[in-house]
Amino acid sequence: MTALRRPRLGLAVLATATFLAGGPAFADGDPAAGKKAFRKCGACHTVQAGKNRVGPSLAGIADRKAGGVEGFKYSKAMLEFGAGGGVWDAATLDAYLADPRGFIKGNKMAFPGLKDAQERADVIAYLKAADGE
Repeated sequence: MTALRRPRLGLAVLATATFLAGGPAFADGDPAAGKKAFRKCGACHTVQAGKNRVGPSLAGIADRKAGGVEGFKYSKAMLEFGAGGGVWDAATLDAYLADPRGFIKGNKMAFPGLKDAQERADVIAYLKAADGE
């Protein structure tokens, strides 16, 4: 009976490791769907380098230090997050897009967040693909 439990334990460990490593949500993002979902963001952000709006340009955001767009006036909270090593990798983007105010308390972004995990994965895939379009 113990031998039957070992494969289950192995699957549980694999599933947990996959979840903690970011899981398929980041790998399965669809840039085309993300471009459509990005319309929710487009009133305040662009993916054009150097073109800030109410929010900073998101061109080249993947793996960029938080609070680092030249000429944009960030909140103190965002600057502190960046100074503390905050980098916009897939996991950080996902957490921030899910709950901007909760993830970085005191930041200026008024957007309530994207609650759907697939929509966030799609937006992240679009941001990585757009990279200054």
